[in-house]
Amino acid sequence: MSLIEYTRKGAVACLKLDRPDKLNAITRGMLDQIGTYLSAVEVDDAVRVVVLHGEGRAFSAGYDLDFEGYDDQDAETQLRADLRKDFDAVMRFWDFPKPVICAVHGYCLGYAMEIAGACDIVLAAEGCRFGAPEVRFGSGIICMLLPWIVGQKHARELLLGGSDRVDAERAAAIGLVNHVVPADELLDSALAMAGEIALNDPLSVGLTKKALNLSAESAGLRAALEQALEIDVEIESTETPESVEFNRVLVEEGPKAAIAWRAARLPKETGS
Repeated sequence: MSLIEYTRKGAVACLKLDRPDKLNAITRGMLDQIGTYLSAVEVDDAVRVVVLHGEGRAFSAGYDLDFEGYDDQDAETQLRADLRKDFDAVMRFWDFPKPVICAVHGYCLGYAMEIAGACDIVLAAEGCRFGAPEVRFGSGIICMLLPWIVGQKHARELLLGGSDRVDAERAAAIGLVNHVVPADELLDSALAMAGEIALNDPLSVGLTKKALNLSAESAGLRAALEQALEIDVEIESTETPESVEFNRVLVEEGPKAAIAWRAARLPKETGS
């Protein structure tokens, strides 16, 4: 069963995350399907722009957390390989030679926000909520593009705070989003923008995107992303007594209970 829907609207290819019952939580199977479609679109001269969007109540609530774990003998090697695949899937949008417009609504959290950040242009529906709650759950950022997009201070606030309640207007103010539009106009707005880009010379558009990417990469983006990926491997492969107990509560009682358990462990304020 395909969880990615592909359609063509003239010179625009549309990729839709189609797992609405799970708020389009992203699986590696979905990433494989996206990669297959992008490979086909890349060599199709009739397609000049890609629009990425989601079905149902959300663009995506992030990575699917329903994971059974690794074999103990080779866990870190398997983890490293999977995180590399996840990293490469995000950078596929950054490196894609044709412009990609991401149209987000509802929720755009965690790994989904990383994907949106790798796209060239992001349109957000009013009421959309962004966030990077990874640190709440003892996880790391797979593809650390955010500081290159919004700057260090905004990135530190979002990533260290673990907030998942950044509204569309705030996201636009810090540069994560290009435009905020009414929810019922989101896809039409994305298609209209894609249509405008499609009218331009494709060679010029493609090479201009390449030059824009190089402006960041010449400043060290690639090396920084690779180093951040290594740190994520360390985060994901390291256990502490707190993380073990947190994950036990998370599995048995759910996210709210796990977060409450951690909060209860903090030192209490005392009077002077």
